[in-house]
Amino acid sequence: MAKKTLSEMSFLDHLEELRWLLVRSTIAVVILAIAIFFVADFIFDQIVFGPTRVDFVTYRFFCDASHYLGFADTICIEELPFTIQNTSMEGQVNVFVWMCITAGFILGFPYILYEIWRFISPALYEHERKYAKVFIFSASVLFFTGVLFGYFVIVPMSVNFLASFSISDVVKNDIDLGSYISMVKTSVLAGGIFFEMPVIIYLLTKIGLVSPTFLQNTRKYAVIIVLIISAIVTPPDVVSQITVAVPMLLIYEISILISKIVYKNQLKEQNG
Repeated sequence: MAKKTLSEMSFLDHLEELRWLLVRSTIAVVILAIAIFFVADFIFDQIVFGPTRVDFVTYRFFCDASHYLGFADTICIEELPFTIQNTSMEGQVNVFVWMCITAGFILGFPYILYEIWRFISPALYEHERKYAKVFIFSASVLFFTGVLFGYFVIVPMSVNFLASFSISDVVKNDIDLGSYISMVKTSVLAGGIFFEMPVIIYLLTKIGLVSPTFLQNTRKYAVIIVLIISAIVTPPDVVSQITVAVPMLLIYEISILISKIVYKNQLKEQNG
């Protein structure tokens, strides 16, 4: 049976397409999660719990940077005074399963983008459908860059600050396993999603929900929000805060530029 065109599809047909998108994407994530199972020891020991060790690459980088900038050992990490403990019977099983699923989602993100493109492509013009590879590649690169930013910047800075913060010497930091894993997952996925902003702004500008003027007018609020976030997740030193804030502000400025290009192209098409 020939596939229905967009004009022939009813609302229920669209829901059916969306359902199969979710089914295929879920199957892909589950398959990748099962594959992660076979390298779980490496994933947990070297990646998930990497930021809990003082020899983690980010800590060494900042220590070397502090020496280079003449700050001596002011931002060198010599100790992370906390331990991670499991306080529930099924805690480690839940963490194991959900970390495999999270890793499967991250690795399967390009395929999920492909499925999303298949779903929205019938609503696009013929010349716009030719950009499928560019869309999937660009969005994937941005997502993986954001994931790496979250893992190598946000996570270790959060670990360092939260592990070192103490209201009293009486209180010892014995961090719950679920709390630590939640912080890692949130930081990594939030980084990936935030770095998708240029793609999201592109799509929102295309459909008329966002304009360059709106983004420019809200720039000052975006700067304040980014500075607050960087101050919260980093130790109280300028180098760490700049390291977090600059990439986020750069992504916002790139989004404004993309919105301008899309908006100008739309005006040319309307006037042409």
